[in-house]
Amino acid sequence: MKTILMTMAATLLAGTAFAQSITVGAANISDYLDPGRDHSNVGSQFYYNSFDTLIDRDHSKLEPEWVPALATEWKLLDDTTMELKLREGVKFHNGEDMTADDVIFSLNRMYQATFAPYLVRSKDRLSNFAEAVKVDNYTVQIKVERPEPLWETLVSLQQVMIIPEDYTKALSGDPEVAEDGDFEAFSLAPVGTGPYAISEFVPGQKLIYSRFDGFWGEQAPLEQATVIRIPETASRITALKTGEADIVTNIAPDQLDLINADPNLKTEGSATALFHVMIMNVNHPNLTDPKLRQALSLAIDRDLLNDALWLGKAVVPSSHTMEEMGELHMPELTTFEYDPEQARKLLAESSYDGEEIVFDAYPVYYTNGVLAAQAITEMWAEVGIKGRVNVSEQWTGSSPEMMTRSWSNPMYFADPFGSFGVMWAPDAASEGAGRFNTDEEYREIWDRFRFSADLEDRKAAYVELMDRIKQDPPVLPLYRPFESWGMHQGINWKPQPGHIPYVLDFRAGAISLADS
Repeated sequence: MKTILMTMAATLLAGTAFAQSITVGAANISDYLDPGRDHSNVGSQFYYNSFDTLIDRDHSKLEPEWVPALATEWKLLDDTTMELKLREGVKFHNGEDMTADDVIFSLNRMYQATFAPYLVRSKDRLSNFAEAVKVDNYTVQIKVERPEPLWETLVSLQQVMIIPEDYTKALSGDPEVAEDGDFEAFSLAPVGTGPYAISEFVPGQKLIYSRFDGFWGEQAPLEQATVIRIPETASRITALKTGEADIVTNIAPDQLDLINADPNLKTEGSATALFHVMIMNVNHPNLTDPKLRQALSLAIDRDLLNDALWLGKAVVPSSHTMEEMGELHMPELTTFEYDPEQARKLLAESSYDGEEIVFDAYPVYYTNGVLAAQAITEMWAEVGIKGRVNVSEQWTGSSPEMMTRSWSNPMYFADPFGSFGVMWAPDAASEGAGRFNTDEEYREIWDRFRFSADLEDRKAAYVELMDRIKQDPPVLPLYRPFESWGMHQGINWKPQPGHIPYVLDFRAGAISLADS
């Protein structure tokens, strides 16, 4: 009898846990939800709960450990072909069965993109991928143009999460043809295979995850998770204290005591796998001189910014490198330094003639972004550079009028290609936007870095790339910001080291709630 009662009690407690729901107060919410087109800091939060890739990784670990997801096994047939066996019995949130046709559709929408937003993502990280082909209903092959040193890494990207073919093609126009209108409609009514279905989405305002009972893996621990936009930090903290929110995002270090002083609340944080950066338009008429851009960079005391804005919790890099990059992490490089005397010397040798250097800053998107911009222009003044902060919600990174601005450069995947390269490779986002230039030498170095099979060859080429960036800088990584989340004591959740930045992972094993 005692055993029976204990079993019944355990069952009831499990049912209680599964019935629990949470509300998240987020600084921002996307205007669309499509894992293929999105690569924003905001958007990256929202996909892992509802979508799956063919290959996943153990996100509790810093070093990549690849695990089966929608593919149960995979192997290389030759230098340019990977074959994957698909998991059977997988359901999409709309009830459709997932087959090879859905996988081929999802991959080729990116590999052979025609929809303009997909073209951008295809070009900046997937340009080596030629096509996916069907072998049978549960076997696919992926083909690349050149031998690929990053197979699992690039097959596990957010951008190649799997979506349903028939559902998507029927959203607008001809249901037999994939059209731009279908992808636009999908971004407002997304469907995946993950443990939570997106049951409600109000662009820019609200998102509701509901547990999907047909999920192929371990069931979601929450019945529902609601994310609401609360843009102001003070309002998010108030919502947490009053119970309107159970978790809140993007809390700066100087606000942590307001939360931790409350015995019912706590915080979790980490130095995010992302750089807040200052980008410089090398093609602006006032900034074509590399010596001036070197001076702009050398004048900035990033350690002081860290101490003042992040209470020393951020990480200031010596080069464009992160520990998440594993064997390609190279902290021994000294690409970026603080040297005001050298800044003054280079400024005197440059073409600078006292003109105003404008620093664009977004008002609320980046934690401490405006404060950092204001401090930077004051540091410029100390070496003789006249600066002005322009606070605006308008994105100016592609404007020829942009001079300098705050931005971020996340780790989209754990390799220098997945952070630096997505933005400053030949023909990548920065060159495409007209604020960066490459030449044949740079392209040759990049090619060696990107495709060398030997790790030491890749490292040597990256050293050369960083030397080019030092001599002719388009960017200064300021720091890896220490981002924090506030939450109620009964919630056991924290950002996992194997994820890209900001992911709100509410899958089994990533979150648990005390019984209410």
